Amino acid sequence: MTDLVMRTLDESSAHVFDTMPDPLGFRERHRLIRFRLDWQRVARRDGRTVARAAWWGRAEDPEPLVINWLDVAEGEEEAGAELLRTAPWRTPELELDLPAGWRGDPHLRTAAGTRAAAARLAGYTPLVERFLYRWTPELGLPERPGRLVFTAEPDDAVFHALLRRIASGTLDAHARRAVAQGGVDRAAQEELDVFHWFPSPRTWWQVARTPAGEPVGIHIPARNPSGPCVGFIGVVPEHRGHGYAYDLLAECTHFLAGEGAEFIAAATDQGNVPMAAHFTTAGYPVVRERVNYWTDRD
Repeated sequence: MTDLVMRTLDESSAHVFDTMPDPLGFRERHRLIRFRLDWQRVARRDGRTVARAAWWGRAEDPEPLVINWLDVAEGEEEAGAELLRTAPWRTPELELDLPAGWRGDPHLRTAAGTRAAAARLAGYTPLVERFLYRWTPELGLPERPGRLVFTAEPDDAVFHALLRRIASGTLDAHARRAVAQGGVDRAAQEELDVFHWFPSPRTWWQVARTPAGEPVGIHIPARNPSGPCVGFIGVVPEHRGHGYAYDLLAECTHFLAGEGAEFIAAATDQGNVPMAAHFTTAGYPVVRERVNYWTDRD
């Protein structure tokens, strides 16, 4: 095998990114996402692109947040790994998006396996599998149960305190990882940092309370760099088991629709069966699946 050539793209080489087959449909998946050219890299051998990756974040961020796109030609797993290893950014998370029901198609399983092997060789290990959802107005707004009172809350300390409680016993794999590494304070702060990272207004954050004023949870209607999304849904432990996460999701959907959202993206861990059921009830179809990988390497 001849040597690999790694290249970070610019305007003169942008076309090179589209010179690979697309068995997982990533090109269609990402057609509305704007990736910075200088956050796109390719590995080439004998003039042929054998691996490509795109990192994602806000345009103004000094470094990308996640690896959002990875394609690797069959038999070039090491090239894909080298592409990730030699990147100039320390990006701990990699997202591998896959068509819904991909395990039922042998060709998709093979393509997913090649990319997964490259990720593992680069030091990434699977963290969680997720369902990705996309609500659009023609699906109709979910019914509001009317059991809770939703209000804006300007004090970050209120959200931090509720996030600490929500982190206890959570089914969310990212939060569980944060709790395992640094306790509920770290998990709460990581969530709060993400809320502030969203480019949407801080005034959108809402606390849900019972009519008597007892806090039940929070929901974060948001926009990320790709558009409107359900930023966070969380219920405190003492109020779990009553379906309140659906109430929060319904309110979040109404809020974003009221802000003119033409679609709303959302996600939940596949192991979070109650939340997945709430998305179904609220009329959110699964449009893709995702495997999130994580590495602690420096």
